[in-house]
Amino acid sequence: MSQRQILQAFEQYQKARTQFVQTVADLASRPQNTETLQNAGVMSLLRPLLLDAVPTIQQTAALALGRLANYNDDLAEAVVKGDILPQLVYSLAEQNRFYKKAAAFVLRAVAKHSPELAQAVVDCGALDALVVSLEEFDPGVKEAAAWAISYIARHNAQLSQAVVDAGVVPLLVLCIQEPEIALKRVAASALSDIAKHSPELAQTIVDTGAIAHLAQMILNPDAKLKRQVFSALSQIAKHSVDVAEMVVEAEIFPAALVCLKDPDEYVQKNVATLIREITKHTPELSQIIVNMGGVAAVIDYLGDSKGNVRLPGIMMLGYVAAHSENLAMAVIVSKGVPQLAICLEEEQEDHLKAATAWAFGQIGRHTPEHARAVAVANVFPKLLNLYLDTESSEDLQVKAKKALKSVLQKCTYLPALEPLLYEAPSNILKHVICQFSKVLPHDSKARRLFVTSGGLKKVQEIKAEPGSAIQEYINAVNSCYPEEIVRYYSPGYSETLLERIENYQPV
Repeated sequence: MSQRQILQAFEQYQKARTQFVQTVADLASRPQNTETLQNAGVMSLLRPLLLDAVPTIQQTAALALGRLANYNDDLAEAVVKGDILPQLVYSLAEQNRFYKKAAAFVLRAVAKHSPELAQAVVDCGALDALVVSLEEFDPGVKEAAAWAISYIARHNAQLSQAVVDAGVVPLLVLCIQEPEIALKRVAASALSDIAKHSPELAQTIVDTGAIAHLAQMILNPDAKLKRQVFSALSQIAKHSVDVAEMVVEAEIFPAALVCLKDPDEYVQKNVATLIREITKHTPELSQIIVNMGGVAAVIDYLGDSKGNVRLPGIMMLGYVAAHSENLAMAVIVSKGVPQLAICLEEEQEDHLKAATAWAFGQIGRHTPEHARAVAVANVFPKLLNLYLDTESSEDLQVKAKKALKSVLQKCTYLPALEPLLYEAPSNILKHVICQFSKVLPHDSKARRLFVTSGGLKKVQEIKAEPGSAIQEYINAVNSCYPEEIVRYYSPGYSETLLERIENYQPV
């Protein structure tokens, strides 16, 4: 065989390999082909091509593996079982930037599916190689490495701690200072995924000075970056008063409130989540947000949004109101109660209704004035229906019942209480009658109205156990009226009168 023929054979072999990996990579990009490719044993055919002498073949083989592993956990498992990961990790340190991006993509695609697969990525020494990639000059390599780190860290605290121990956090903080938007996004996302698991992990991020750098990006025009920035700040702030105070001290308010009107609903939701995570800690932090117009801004945001995006805003109002009478009054004055009533009416999801019911409980439980604000919004019948509805989730029933009881115990606004006499079960009814027994002795106008509206008659019809709390409250209500009036409205009184007429002998 001549030298020319040998060269031609090599050329044909290279072309065939190139065509093979390109075809597989192309087919792997479409989910409908993945099962066929797996059944054809394509994993074992791609593995040796990762060490091919031709760089483009190596890169395309890695890309194909990444696409397959990305599709489902079975294929990701096959990558792990095929001993492909150590090969990729070794190549990450040796190969060019194109290969490094493809290799990091495979690690990310495997790690994303489960904590076990992410642990397999860590066990093969990937973190050290990814740290080296974060120090690369090329921003695309940094981005790919940060992405893989994010997917490892998001699963649990143990994996996040492994990421931190590898020295990743200072490098991610450097990445958010780079000019490339895509790199900033992924680095902020990775910081968020690390911070969310525990106060200690969040503190590690705080100690690198990340808050100040994240705070500088809250008004960046890129919506996807703002999503990640507010998410990271939320995950940091949620753990303790100290770190929440540090986030506030970074002077992100009131500028961040503008983002509640951002066209991107995920930006809106993440800002509302951040405000919720800050206000939940202390009355002082809540007061700072209130003073900056945070409550009014969140109420506007609830009016402009629908569905799950509303949840953090609803909860924020509940947390603020829970701290003190004055803060609850700030929610009322800002017209928070009518907006929450709209949310309760409009939303279909039980968890949103449950959060709204809980928020009403926090607002109305302080004083009669607070309870009246809730009562006037006609919330009691809605809460009662949610509590009694067998279709409601257990959590919704519990929260509706608890909210109803806590607000009723303070409510002295009788027009809102009276309809409950006709609809409420005995465990709610006792609180309603208790409130009547408190108000009626001191209000002659209310006593008269209670008779003419049929309320007193309804109370006489209630069958209560002798000696029970509800019977004592009924007795207290009855003691506000002359005995003959109570008798007149008692069940069977008309028959008694008729009997007396029948038995009456004229003189």
